[in-house]
Amino acid sequence: MHEVSLVTSLPTTAHQLAIPYSSADDLAQVFPAWSKEVLGLYKAEDKPGIVTRVPIGTSVALLVGGELSLVEFIASAVRVASPAAPLVIDMRGKSESIQVAVEAALLSTKTPTKYKSESKDDKVSVQFLVDEVIDIDGANVVATNIIRARELINMPANDLYPEMFAQRAEELVEGLPVTVDVWDEKKLEVEKCGGILGVGRGSSRPPRMVKIEYKGGGIHLGLAGKGITFDTGGLSLKPADSMVGMKYDMAGAATVLAATLAIAKLGLKVNVTTVLCLAENMPSGSATRPGDVVRIRNGKTVEVLNTDAEGRLVLADGLSYLSELKPDHIIDVATLTGAASIALGKRHTGLMGQGNAIDLVQQAAKTAGELVWHMPLAEELRETLNSDLADMTNVKIGNRAGGMLVGGLFLQEFVDKDASWAHLDIASAANNEGSPYSIYPSGATGVMIKTLVEIAKNLAK
Repeated sequence: MHEVSLVTSLPTTAHQLAIPYSSADDLAQVFPAWSKEVLGLYKAEDKPGIVTRVPIGTSVALLVGGELSLVEFIASAVRVASPAAPLVIDMRGKSESIQVAVEAALLSTKTPTKYKSESKDDKVSVQFLVDEVIDIDGANVVATNIIRARELINMPANDLYPEMFAQRAEELVEGLPVTVDVWDEKKLEVEKCGGILGVGRGSSRPPRMVKIEYKGGGIHLGLAGKGITFDTGGLSLKPADSMVGMKYDMAGAATVLAATLAIAKLGLKVNVTTVLCLAENMPSGSATRPGDVVRIRNGKTVEVLNTDAEGRLVLADGLSYLSELKPDHIIDVATLTGAASIALGKRHTGLMGQGNAIDLVQQAAKTAGELVWHMPLAEELRETLNSDLADMTNVKIGNRAGGMLVGGLFLQEFVDKDASWAHLDIASAANNEGSPYSIYPSGATGVMIKTLVEIAKNLAK
């Protein structure tokens, strides 16, 4: 992770200075020596995100092209900065944006990995030039936990399976004012969590549910995360190319875990109950078959027609458990449907639900700078989940209409009708398959963690 500090004067030693560059004429007013001809020699471009290095005495200017937002400007500069000298970004007169700037600098980095035999140190020292030094611990806490989530999501499934995920959660909460309770397969049987057990039945590595409680006082927030540590599709086996990347199917659980860690570390005055619904979806002689019926914790039975629609089954148990506790708001996060990408592309999160939780998410996401889009829970699609054998099915085979919405309608069956509940389908945005953009690296993005922390801040007011 990059190092970030606040300074009240420019370094006297060699450094890199980030400068916005949207017009050669405007830039020449500040630096008269930089005419169009001079900038042309350095091939400076004012296109968004293009960064040009231009010498300033013993230091270097990083000309960041385009009229970018503060976050994108910082991310562009940090991403190309050299570790050899500090990167200085002028934030004088912008004290209200310091926390956002610090988060942007910290998050604009490659996610650390222990799997490369050779790795270079690309840690950059970022110095924000400010009018006065203020406390930036809060921004550090949020960014640190987002990077932890990214590392967890990027881990291969041979190293991160339900038992190991639960163990990692226990390690991460050490020293924080939280309690952790891990339900193994025997406890899951006793607690009648038939969804989690049904999904995990085909794997030699049994499922888990991890319950984390933080009692800061005040409003009670319930969080649930889908944690499929690898998704083959079960007996409804995915094709080979669709199976690549299925280690990311536990991103929802990593998201709510990281948000809970940050909330606890910040000492926010809310109560949080978080459940991580963990299973590995594998085909075997013991796996759930298409046509089998499982009983969810709240007593509803589900005819499993497609074992590749498994995330909703594990979340059904988690939502049922949270509903028993009657929290003020429930939010679940999941890489639930491929249909989310078809509907929303690669950067938006689908938001569904009922009650005040919808407004809470929209307001917090706007502040956090994260992209969500409110989708309807279309009542006419509910009949696609009707079953002649059980209370409902988990899918309707052959139906491609509103796949993301059908997933939300399924989950709605496991929260109270008057509950304040939001479902976040992060299947589009949890993994960046392309080049880095904004504060997001290639691979796991950690989306919605900032939004969840912002929700807790708003509830604590």
